[in-house]
Amino acid sequence: MTDEPPRRRPTLDEVAERAGVSRTAASRVLNNAPNVRRDKREAVQRAIRELGYVPNPTARALATQQAGAVALIISGEGPEVLADPFYGQVIAGATTVLEETDLHLVLCLATSTRGQVRVKQLLHTRAVDGVMLMSLREQDDPLAQLALDADVPAVFGGKPPCGRATFYVDVDNVRGAREGTEHLIASGRTRIATITGPLDTDVGRARRRGYREALTLAGLVPHAEESGDFTERGGLTAMESLLARRPDLDAVFVANDNMAVGALRVLHRAGRGVPADVAVVGFDNLPAGEMSEPPLTTVHQPIRDIGREMTRMLLALMAGDQPSPLFLPTTLVRREST
Repeated sequence: MTDEPPRRRPTLDEVAERAGVSRTAASRVLNNAPNVRRDKREAVQRAIRELGYVPNPTARALATQQAGAVALIISGEGPEVLADPFYGQVIAGATTVLEETDLHLVLCLATSTRGQVRVKQLLHTRAVDGVMLMSLREQDDPLAQLALDADVPAVFGGKPPCGRATFYVDVDNVRGAREGTEHLIASGRTRIATITGPLDTDVGRARRRGYREALTLAGLVPHAEESGDFTERGGLTAMESLLARRPDLDAVFVANDNMAVGALRVLHRAGRGVPADVAVVGFDNLPAGEMSEPPLTTVHQPIRDIGREMTRMLLALMAGDQPSPLFLPTTLVRREST
């Protein structure tokens, strides 16, 4: 009579699958973490009994070690990205939520290969308990994959570039851009150009789509399009190109306020009156637009709320919940540039 091979021990992944919860939720139940919904806790406990799961004491000891911090990871073009008031407001929103917890905020820039290696180390050494990611580019952005491969709760700012991620906070970029362009059309403009954001980002493409939809519904066609990089310098360069190509344009929808401020400077230097000759609409409602000359008509997005809601969503994930994606509304702010 031969001995039977030893029975394979069930894994935590199998417990999570049997319970119908995430691996993170199952781990939190196993380690008696607070703020786990009762139905999830009971489902995990039932799966543990049914499978005969016995935790590895070494792994359990490691799992109970909490870093006490969450990270905001920005995929930008360089450290100067932090000078953008947009990110300042996101950070302020996140901080207001974290002040009600014992968690600290770690800020990471992943603008180079070295920066990405540092982020990878941060994630795989569990130096943070969760991450929020912003400004990701297209399908090949390595940050998204790094976050999803690490066993760390992750929330995205903006619709994520990969299909695997389901936890994100975004604004209705298409509707906002459409409303901004419709405002230009309602003022009698017909030769409406646009300065888009980077078209390898979802936000850049979404705002261009809203611009095009508004023109199509009005029986118009795009007068000219030029892409920018969401910086004032990028808007300046794009506006110079638009004027050189289509000097007869009578309006511009610009995909963010930073670029719109740059566009206003070019129009002023070219002797074009705003809005007498060219009307301009931006997107964001940053202080720079309110203080520009003339003050900028823009599409307001609740930037500070983005930071707040991303952080709340991350805390929910860390507690074992499965929150739904969240879209925040936009509103048009009318000022003297139109």
